[in-house]
Amino acid sequence: MSVCDAFRTISVSLAMAAASSSPAQPAGAQSSSAQLSGGSGPSTGSPAPELPVYSYALSGGDRVRVVVFGDPALGGEFTIGGSGLIALPLIGDVDVRGLTSTQLQARIAARLADGYLKDPRVAVEVLSTRPFYILGEVNKPGEYGFANGLTILGAVAEAGGFTYRARTRQVLIKHAGEGAETVCDVTATTMVAPGDTIRVKERWF
Repeated sequence: MSVCDAFRTISVSLAMAAASSSPAQPAGAQSSSAQLSGGSGPSTGSPAPELPVYSYALSGGDRVRVVVFGDPALGGEFTIGGSGLIALPLIGDVDVRGLTSTQLQARIAARLADGYLKDPRVAVEVLSTRPFYILGEVNKPGEYGFANGLTILGAVAEAGGFTYRARTRQVLIKHAGEGAETVCDVTATTMVAPGDTIRVKERWF
């Protein structure tokens, strides 16, 4: 199994595990799904399959809002540093690397409950995320905002579509923190992760 296939499998598993409790997708993710569907067609009586949702793991460069109910002075807006830490009032540095917003809520609540507050209630909102980058044979290469449910086809659409020279069946993806690119097939379920760099190569005529 290739790295790209493994990433796709993990994304599907995460979506199935969170199906009963996951919040609605951001507007950006919904628009990507709409682009892939090609518009509304005749109803077949069966619900359309849902795209897998990437479970966003926090890292350096993300910005979050922390709310501690009943004590607003203990919360605020924080940018995660390159070391993966945020400095919160009262409890100090909190390592957020690799945590989802829900996991971060639980970590902060546990720290506050350890001698500071009784039964603290904490909410964490992700305000901004790491972007993804798309280079090569697209009409508008550059940096774009990430959204849950984003696929390679959606990323290409964000960048204005393929150029006439583009190789449209495969792209190269380098995930954040990795040194090598991976060859990935361009399908309706090949996911993009935050911090990814997508490179669209020129086809051979």
